[in-house]
Amino acid sequence: MKFFGLIVIVAGCASAASIPAGQGETLHYSVNWPSGLSLGEGALHASRSGEAGKLNFEFNLNASVPGFSVSDDYRSEASPKFCSEEFDRKFQHGTRKSNEKTTFDAQTGTATRQTEGGGKSELNTSTCGKDALAFLYYVRNELSEGRLPSPQTVFFGAPYQVRLEFGGTQALKVGDKTIQAERLLGTAKGPASESHFEIFFEQNPARTPVLVKAPLALGTFSMELTQ
Repeated sequence: MKFFGLIVIVAGCASAASIPAGQGETLHYSVNWPSGLSLGEGALHASRSGEAGKLNFEFNLNASVPGFSVSDDYRSEASPKFCSEEFDRKFQHGTRKSNEKTTFDAQTGTATRQTEGGGKSELNTSTCGKDALAFLYYVRNELSEGRLPSPQTVFFGAPYQVRLEFGGTQALKVGDKTIQAERLLGTAKGPASESHFEIFFEQNPARTPVLVKAPLALGTFSMELTQ
């Protein structure tokens, strides 16, 4: 599936991360059809480690319909400025599955992508290359500072050219409360595909992602914050 939108702009010049705050966060989501029928659950984790405050991100998704299941597990290690160091991407969509790691080298400007039991390739990147998870938190940090990130390359296995546009603000029902959220419209263009997505961020200091609308192999789905 083209899940880039969940996790999903100028690389290398971001200020030190203020998001996630403190020791980190864990966010839980319900994955639904447009009708509201539940497909499964997702979870987004973020933490800091070491004196330097290295960033650790993780996203897990489990969803299914009769005859087709989706299981995604992504892990990212990044510097305090959201520059990726390692990105692990493991997924199974129906009978299709993959397990790969991308290692970033800022000195040589390369991202080495290696698939378990498969090939190895080197991709060009900036001195602050970003994988999809590091990129998501970078976006949140920029929004909290009143900035909309500029288009840039983001790595999700292959490199994707990602562009975000501001889609205004609107009221959303989240749990038992109504919040104001900023809507971003995104386009991710890869070597062989192009996908479109929407992400809604609560207008709080953390710019918490509360709703994602993105394409799945079986159709467009939503991922809604539950806690």
